[in-house]
Amino acid sequence: MTADDEVREHPGTTTSGRCDPRFARVREVFDRHFADGSELGAAFAVYLDGEAVVDLWGGVADRRTGRAWEHHTPALAYSCTKAVTATAALLLAERGLLDVTAPVADVWPEFGRRGKERITVEHLFTHQAGLPTVEDPVPVEEFEDHAAIADRLARQEPIWEPGTAHGYHALTYGFLLGEVVRRVSGKSVGEIVATEIAGPLGLELWLGAPDDVAARAARLSAGDRVRPGGAGGPGASGPAGDSGAGDSGAGASGVGEPPAPAETDAGAPASPSVAELPGRGPGDPIYEMARASLDKDSLMNRALGNPAVHRLPGGANHPVILRAGWPAMGVVTTARGLAGFYRELVAGRILRPETLRDAVRRRVHGPDRVLFVDSSFGLGYMRPALTFLTPPRGAGTAFGHTGMGGFLGLGDVEHGLAMGYTMNKMANAVSGSMRAYHLAEAVYDALGQAAR
Repeated sequence: MTADDEVREHPGTTTSGRCDPRFARVREVFDRHFADGSELGAAFAVYLDGEAVVDLWGGVADRRTGRAWEHHTPALAYSCTKAVTATAALLLAERGLLDVTAPVADVWPEFGRRGKERITVEHLFTHQAGLPTVEDPVPVEEFEDHAAIADRLARQEPIWEPGTAHGYHALTYGFLLGEVVRRVSGKSVGEIVATEIAGPLGLELWLGAPDDVAARAARLSAGDRVRPGGAGGPGASGPAGDSGAGDSGAGASGVGEPPAPAETDAGAPASPSVAELPGRGPGDPIYEMARASLDKDSLMNRALGNPAVHRLPGGANHPVILRAGWPAMGVVTTARGLAGFYRELVAGRILRPETLRDAVRRRVHGPDRVLFVDSSFGLGYMRPALTFLTPPRGAGTAFGHTGMGGFLGLGDVEHGLAMGYTMNKMANAVSGSMRAYHLAEAVYDALGQAAR
């Protein structure tokens, strides 16, 4: 960075940081989100060819106390975790400890029963295993016992024939792949991340936050709610304790996930109303996604709701969740730490380039059995689809993962690009926030202008 390299508060905003002049539009978009009330607290970081070109932050980390969002404020980034977990597993595959094409039962014998004998490790990476839910309620006492939750999944039957369809394994992805990692390495995913990825590379990223990190983490807050009789139509709540939710591709942002139970200090859930979707009706994927989010018994809400985070005071803000290190949604990170993770991936310093190239190759694409809308996955990494950066100009080579509420981690080998976006104002699922999309779009627009 050059002319705008100093850390400063931007005039007329509550934001601070650095921004290369080539990416001035990114700073404008980031500031606008605060000015129009879209943000409470947030941070955005971008690396280009290994160089930090954007490092912005601002707002409030905890709206109850007014604590400011600072340069080193971490946040629970939900399903951005899945790409980190995939990377840890792929490290083991590189070393010959894990065969991605082999049956899961080869390393986890108890899993190979009740129609799961032919489920491969690749099916876990690509959400094709047919196990998107933990059918029996998980007691709070097991929230930090990953092996116990994995054992529950080992006793279940698949909901669909494995390998014939894909459907988002919102929480079970981590317990399934995490157990495979534990069986072949003797370590949890969090231990591998700490000792072989985040620690050696100096990344502000934890899968299982230490007490001091949890203490300074941003407190997640629900976003705008749809109220009965309000502008959004009759409205209805999603599952009890729903925080509000992801910047879903449901017609708005093209990034993120649908609603999930994760109660925040805001109390009542934000939730979509099918009345918010003029021109859409039964059979339309976005309409069906919205309708499923309002049905507590839908496969979507069952997938997102067990283990039931809302059973803890403060939901996802509770120390148990921050330290549990769930391999599907437990990463605690700064925007700079998340972007740094993708910087190291893109540079070939975590996985070999050929490993990453194969891992981001699309394995599945199309209608998602859980989310209804189109999703696309390589080996654990999202690829552009309605659920991940319906591509702004130039973003078709991107890979990464979103997180409920609006989080985004992104890498792009072709462009030498890495991004991380963290925030604490959770978005409404259908009326959605386009914050991460707008920021990513501004980055790609800047690259396009530089190339002209």
